[in-house]
Amino acid sequence: MIKWRNFCVYILWLGIVAPVQAQDKRPAIVFVSDTQAPLLVEHVIRKLQHNTRATELIFQDIVNTHPSSLFILGDVVSLGYQNSKWQKMDAYLLACSQNHIPVYALLGNHELMLNARKGATQFQSRFPMHDPAGYVEVVDSFAVVLLNSNFSKMPDSLIKKEDDWYIHTMHRLDEDAAIKWVIVGCHHSPYTNSKVVAPADLVQQKFVPAFVSSKKGILFLSGHSHNFEHFKVRGKDFLVIGGGGGPHQPLSREMKTPDISENYKPMFHYLEAEPSRDSVKVVSRQLKKDFSGFTDGLIFYVHSH
Repeated sequence: MIKWRNFCVYILWLGIVAPVQAQDKRPAIVFVSDTQAPLLVEHVIRKLQHNTRATELIFQDIVNTHPSSLFILGDVVSLGYQNSKWQKMDAYLLACSQNHIPVYALLGNHELMLNARKGATQFQSRFPMHDPAGYVEVVDSFAVVLLNSNFSKMPDSLIKKEDDWYIHTMHRLDEDAAIKWVIVGCHHSPYTNSKVVAPADLVQQKFVPAFVSSKKGILFLSGHSHNFEHFKVRGKDFLVIGGGGGPHQPLSREMKTPDISENYKPMFHYLEAEPSRDSVKVVSRQLKKDFSGFTDGLIFYVHSH
Protein backbone atom coordinates (compact mmCIF):
# COMPACT_ATOMS: atom_id res chain seq x y z
CA MET A 1 0.00 0.00 0.00
CA ILE A 2 1.27 3.47 -0.84
CA LYS A 3 1.70 5.65 2.22
CA TRP A 4 -0.09 8.97 2.61
CA ARG A 5 3.05 11.08 2.03
CA ASN A 6 3.68 9.22 -1.23
CA PHE A 7 0.08 9.82 -2.27
CA CYS A 8 0.58 13.54 -1.60
CA VAL A 9 3.68 13.55 -3.81
CA TYR A 10 1.60 11.88 -6.51
CA ILE A 11 -1.20 14.47 -6.21
CA LEU A 12 1.32 17.31 -6.65
CA TRP A 13 2.90 15.56 -9.62
CA LEU A 14 -0.49 14.75 -11.14
CA GLY A 15 -1.07 18.47 -11.59
CA ILE A 16 1.44 18.25 -14.45
CA VAL A 17 0.33 14.89 -15.88
CA ALA A 18 -3.30 14.61 -16.96
CA PRO A 19 -4.83 11.11 -16.62
CA VAL A 20 -5.53 9.32 -19.89
CA GLN A 21 -8.07 6.66 -20.73
CA ALA A 22 -7.12 3.06 -21.47
CA GLN A 23 -8.41 3.35 -25.03
CA ASP A 24 -5.99 6.23 -25.70
CA LYS A 25 -2.91 4.05 -25.29
CA ARG A 26 -0.49 3.55 -28.18
CA PRO A 27 0.76 0.10 -29.27
CA ALA A 28 4.31 1.06 -28.28
CA ILE A 29 6.03 -0.52 -25.30
CA VAL A 30 8.69 1.47 -23.50
CA PHE A 31 11.84 0.63 -21.56
CA VAL A 32 13.92 2.61 -19.09
CA SER A 33 16.81 1.66 -16.82
CA ASP A 34 18.78 3.08 -13.91
CA THR A 35 16.20 5.52 -12.57
CA GLN A 36 17.90 5.59 -9.16
CA ALA A 37 18.71 8.89 -7.49
CA PRO A 38 22.43 9.51 -6.92
CA LEU A 39 23.88 8.12 -3.70
CA LEU A 40 25.53 10.51 -1.26
CA VAL A 41 29.01 9.37 -2.31
CA GLU A 42 28.11 10.04 -5.96
CA HIS A 43 27.49 13.68 -5.12
CA VAL A 44 31.24 13.79 -4.43
CA ILE A 45 32.76 11.54 -7.11
CA ARG A 46 30.37 12.15 -10.03
CA LYS A 47 29.31 15.23 -11.96
CA LEU A 48 25.55 15.44 -11.46
CA GLN A 49 23.10 16.98 -13.92
CA HIS A 50 19.79 17.49 -12.05
CA ASN A 51 19.37 13.73 -12.14
CA THR A 52 16.23 13.38 -10.04
CA ARG A 53 14.49 16.05 -12.11
CA ALA A 54 15.43 14.13 -15.26
CA THR A 55 13.81 10.97 -13.85
CA GLU A 56 10.65 12.90 -13.02
CA LEU A 57 10.47 14.27 -16.57
CA ILE A 58 11.02 10.82 -18.06
CA PHE A 59 8.01 9.43 -16.21
CA GLN A 60 5.92 12.46 -17.16
CA ASP A 61 6.79 11.93 -20.81
CA ILE A 62 6.02 8.22 -20.61
CA VAL A 63 2.59 8.89 -19.14
CA ASN A 64 1.90 11.63 -21.70
CA THR A 65 2.85 9.41 -24.66
CA HIS A 66 0.43 6.66 -23.54
CA PRO A 67 2.41 3.43 -24.15
CA SER A 68 0.73 0.09 -23.63
CA SER A 69 3.34 -1.06 -21.06
CA LEU A 70 6.48 0.13 -19.27
CA PHE A 71 9.48 -2.07 -18.41
CA ILE A 72 12.17 -0.93 -15.94
CA LEU A 73 15.47 -2.79 -16.31
CA GLY A 74 16.76 -2.54 -12.77
CA ASP A 75 18.24 0.01 -10.36
CA VAL A 76 14.77 1.44 -9.91
CA VAL A 77 15.90 3.24 -6.74
CA SER A 78 19.26 3.89 -5.11
CA LEU A 79 18.88 1.63 -2.05
CA GLY A 80 16.10 -0.91 -2.37
CA TYR A 81 15.90 -1.83 1.31
CA GLN A 82 15.10 1.73 2.46
CA ASN A 83 11.43 2.58 2.13
CA SER A 84 12.25 6.30 2.02
CA LYS A 85 14.18 5.79 -1.23
CA TRP A 86 10.95 4.57 -2.87
CA GLN A 87 8.91 7.69 -2.08
CA LYS A 88 9.14 9.46 -5.43
CA MET A 89 9.12 6.22 -7.40
CA ASP A 90 5.92 5.14 -5.66
CA ALA A 91 4.33 8.36 -6.92
CA TYR A 92 5.49 7.67 -10.48
CA LEU A 93 4.24 4.08 -10.33
CA LEU A 94 0.88 5.27 -9.01
CA ALA A 95 0.63 7.77 -11.88
CA CYS A 96 1.28 4.96 -14.36
CA SER A 97 -1.38 2.81 -12.71
CA GLN A 98 -3.92 5.63 -12.75
CA ASN A 99 -3.19 6.10 -16.45
CA HIS A 100 -3.64 2.38 -17.26
CA ILE A 101 0.06 1.72 -17.96
CA PRO A 102 1.19 -1.64 -16.50
CA VAL A 103 4.74 -1.46 -15.14
CA TYR A 104 7.06 -4.48 -15.00
CA ALA A 105 10.60 -4.51 -13.64
CA LEU A 106 13.63 -6.65 -12.94
CA LEU A 107 16.20 -6.52 -10.19
CA GLY A 108 19.30 -4.37 -10.47
CA ASN A 109 22.25 -4.30 -8.11
CA HIS A 110 20.94 -1.26 -6.21
CA GLU A 111 17.78 -3.13 -5.20
CA LEU A 112 20.00 -5.66 -3.40
CA MET A 113 22.68 -3.32 -2.07
CA LEU A 114 23.58 -3.53 1.67
CA ASN A 115 20.52 -5.62 2.60
CA ALA A 116 19.59 -7.97 -0.24
CA ARG A 117 16.75 -9.77 1.53
CA LYS A 118 14.94 -6.62 2.60
CA GLY A 119 15.62 -4.95 -0.74
CA ALA A 120 14.15 -7.88 -2.65
CA THR A 121 11.07 -7.78 -0.40
CA GLN A 122 10.55 -4.06 -1.02
CA PHE A 123 10.96 -4.60 -4.75
CA GLN A 124 8.60 -7.60 -4.88
CA SER A 125 5.85 -5.69 -3.05
CA ARG A 126 5.80 -3.16 -5.88
CA PHE A 127 6.28 -5.58 -8.77
CA PRO A 128 4.36 -8.74 -7.78
CA MET A 129 4.63 -10.26 -11.28
CA HIS A 130 8.43 -10.39 -10.93
CA ASP A 131 10.11 -13.79 -10.61
CA PRO A 132 13.80 -13.87 -9.54
CA ALA A 133 14.30 -16.89 -11.83
CA GLY A 134 13.05 -14.95 -14.87
CA TYR A 135 9.61 -14.22 -16.28
CA VAL A 136 7.98 -13.23 -19.54
CA GLU A 137 5.27 -10.68 -20.30
CA VAL A 138 3.34 -10.78 -23.57
CA VAL A 139 2.08 -7.45 -24.93
CA ASP A 140 0.17 -7.83 -28.18
CA SER A 141 2.68 -9.50 -30.56
CA PHE A 142 5.69 -8.78 -28.30
CA ALA A 143 7.12 -11.17 -25.72
CA VAL A 144 9.43 -9.46 -23.24
CA VAL A 145 11.73 -11.85 -21.38
CA LEU A 146 13.04 -10.38 -18.13
CA LEU A 147 16.09 -12.00 -16.54
CA ASN A 148 17.92 -11.74 -13.23
CA SER A 149 21.62 -11.01 -13.80
CA ASN A 150 22.58 -10.54 -10.13
CA PHE A 151 24.48 -13.83 -10.13
CA SER A 152 26.61 -13.02 -7.07
CA LYS A 153 23.42 -12.69 -5.00
CA MET A 154 21.79 -15.87 -6.39
CA PRO A 155 22.22 -19.40 -4.99
CA ASP A 156 23.37 -22.02 -7.50
CA SER A 157 19.91 -23.62 -7.48
CA LEU A 158 18.26 -20.35 -8.58
CA ILE A 159 20.86 -19.81 -11.31
CA LYS A 160 20.22 -23.33 -12.61
CA LYS A 161 16.45 -22.79 -12.48
CA GLU A 162 16.77 -19.56 -14.48
CA ASP A 163 19.13 -21.15 -17.02
CA ASP A 164 16.67 -23.98 -17.70
CA TRP A 165 13.63 -21.71 -17.76
CA TYR A 166 15.27 -19.24 -20.17
CA ILE A 167 16.34 -21.86 -22.71
CA HIS A 168 12.91 -23.49 -22.63
CA THR A 169 11.11 -20.13 -22.89
CA MET A 170 13.10 -18.92 -25.88
CA HIS A 171 12.37 -22.17 -27.76
CA ARG A 172 8.70 -21.99 -26.82
CA LEU A 173 8.33 -18.39 -27.98
CA ASP A 174 9.95 -19.22 -31.32
CA GLU A 175 7.22 -21.82 -31.85
CA ASP A 176 4.33 -19.66 -30.63
CA ALA A 177 2.43 -18.34 -33.66
CA ALA A 178 0.94 -15.51 -31.61
CA ILE A 179 4.37 -14.01 -30.94
CA LYS A 180 6.10 -12.01 -33.67
CA TRP A 181 8.97 -10.40 -31.75
CA VAL A 182 10.98 -11.29 -28.65
CA ILE A 183 12.85 -8.71 -26.57
CA VAL A 184 15.23 -9.90 -23.86
CA GLY A 185 16.20 -7.68 -20.96
CA CYS A 186 18.48 -7.89 -17.93
CA HIS A 187 20.23 -5.30 -15.78
CA HIS A 188 23.94 -5.96 -16.36
CA SER A 189 25.15 -5.25 -19.88
CA PRO A 190 26.92 -8.01 -21.79
CA TYR A 191 28.69 -5.35 -23.83
CA THR A 192 29.65 -1.84 -22.73
CA ASN A 193 32.53 0.59 -23.08
CA SER A 194 31.87 2.23 -19.71
CA LYS A 195 34.90 3.22 -17.65
CA VAL A 196 32.94 2.53 -14.45
CA VAL A 197 31.36 -0.90 -14.98
CA ALA A 198 32.73 -3.82 -16.97
CA PRO A 199 30.93 -5.98 -19.53
CA ALA A 200 29.11 -8.80 -17.75
CA ASP A 201 30.89 -12.00 -18.80
CA LEU A 202 28.26 -14.28 -17.25
CA VAL A 203 25.50 -12.48 -19.16
CA GLN A 204 27.47 -13.12 -22.34
CA GLN A 205 27.80 -16.78 -21.45
CA LYS A 206 24.31 -17.47 -20.11
CA PHE A 207 21.91 -15.11 -21.89
CA VAL A 208 23.42 -14.08 -25.22
CA PRO A 209 23.55 -17.48 -27.02
CA ALA A 210 19.82 -18.27 -26.77
CA PHE A 211 18.95 -14.74 -27.85
CA VAL A 212 21.26 -14.86 -30.85
CA SER A 213 19.84 -18.25 -31.84
CA SER A 214 16.23 -17.13 -31.52
CA LYS A 215 14.33 -16.62 -34.77
CA LYS A 216 12.19 -13.91 -33.19
CA GLY A 217 14.72 -12.24 -30.91
CA ILE A 218 15.15 -8.65 -32.11
CA LEU A 219 16.54 -6.65 -29.16
CA PHE A 220 18.69 -7.40 -26.13
CA LEU A 221 18.31 -4.53 -23.66
CA SER A 222 20.29 -3.78 -20.52
CA GLY A 223 21.43 -0.97 -18.24
CA HIS A 224 24.01 -0.74 -15.42
CA SER A 225 26.20 1.36 -17.71
CA HIS A 226 24.63 4.82 -17.50
CA ASN A 227 24.81 5.51 -21.20
CA PHE A 228 23.18 4.83 -24.55
CA GLU A 229 25.21 2.25 -26.46
CA HIS A 230 24.32 0.19 -29.52
CA PHE A 231 26.20 -2.95 -30.50
CA LYS A 232 25.71 -5.40 -33.34
CA VAL A 233 26.80 -8.89 -32.34
CA ARG A 234 26.30 -11.87 -34.66
CA GLY A 235 23.67 -9.93 -36.57
CA LYS A 236 21.60 -8.99 -33.50
CA ASP A 237 21.03 -5.63 -31.81
CA PHE A 238 22.21 -5.04 -28.24
CA LEU A 239 21.28 -1.74 -26.60
CA VAL A 240 22.43 -0.21 -23.33
CA ILE A 241 19.74 2.20 -22.14
CA GLY A 242 20.99 3.28 -18.71
CA GLY A 243 19.80 6.87 -19.05
CA GLY A 244 16.93 6.93 -16.55
CA GLY A 245 18.56 9.35 -14.11
CA GLY A 246 21.57 7.66 -12.56
CA PRO A 247 24.85 9.62 -12.67
CA HIS A 248 26.38 9.57 -16.14
CA GLN A 249 29.39 7.31 -16.65
CA PRO A 250 32.33 8.17 -18.93
CA LEU A 251 33.03 5.90 -21.90
CA SER A 252 36.41 4.63 -23.01
CA ARG A 253 37.61 5.89 -26.37
CA GLU A 254 39.41 2.59 -26.82
CA MET A 255 36.20 0.67 -27.41
CA LYS A 256 36.10 -2.97 -26.31
CA THR A 257 33.17 -3.46 -28.69
CA PRO A 258 32.43 -1.14 -31.65
CA ASP A 259 29.51 1.15 -30.85
CA ILE A 260 27.12 1.80 -33.76
CA SER A 261 25.85 4.91 -31.95
CA GLU A 262 29.26 6.37 -31.19
CA ASN A 263 27.99 9.89 -31.97
CA TYR A 264 24.64 9.61 -30.17
CA LYS A 265 25.25 10.03 -26.44
CA PRO A 266 22.25 11.64 -24.70
CA MET A 267 22.55 12.24 -20.98
CA PHE A 268 19.00 11.07 -20.17
CA HIS A 269 16.76 8.89 -22.30
CA TYR A 270 14.37 5.96 -22.56
CA LEU A 271 13.38 3.59 -25.37
CA GLU A 272 10.20 2.96 -27.36
CA ALA A 273 9.47 -0.12 -29.47
CA GLU A 274 6.43 0.05 -31.74
CA PRO A 275 5.13 -2.36 -34.42
CA SER A 276 5.52 -1.03 -37.97
CA ARG A 277 4.20 -3.51 -40.53
CA ASP A 278 6.69 -6.39 -40.57
CA SER A 279 9.31 -4.61 -38.49
CA VAL A 280 9.64 -2.83 -35.16
CA LYS A 281 10.35 0.87 -34.99
CA VAL A 282 12.85 1.59 -32.21
CA VAL A 283 13.03 5.15 -30.90
CA SER A 284 15.37 6.58 -28.29
CA ARG A 285 13.47 9.40 -26.57
CA GLN A 286 16.07 11.96 -25.54
CA LEU A 287 15.64 14.64 -22.88
CA LYS A 288 16.71 17.99 -24.31
CA LYS A 289 19.79 19.54 -22.75
CA ASP A 290 17.75 22.48 -21.42
CA PHE A 291 15.20 20.05 -19.89
CA SER A 292 12.43 21.70 -21.91
CA GLY A 293 11.05 18.42 -23.25
CA PHE A 294 11.84 15.29 -25.23
CA THR A 295 12.75 14.60 -28.82
CA ASP A 296 13.12 11.46 -30.89
CA GLY A 297 16.89 11.39 -30.76
CA LEU A 298 17.52 8.17 -32.68
CA ILE A 299 15.24 5.98 -34.80
CA PHE A 300 15.96 2.64 -36.44
CA TYR A 301 14.05 -0.50 -37.47
CA VAL A 302 14.63 -4.14 -36.56
CA HIS A 303 13.26 -7.32 -38.14
CA SER A 304 12.91 -10.88 -36.87
CA HIS A 305 14.90 -13.50 -38.78
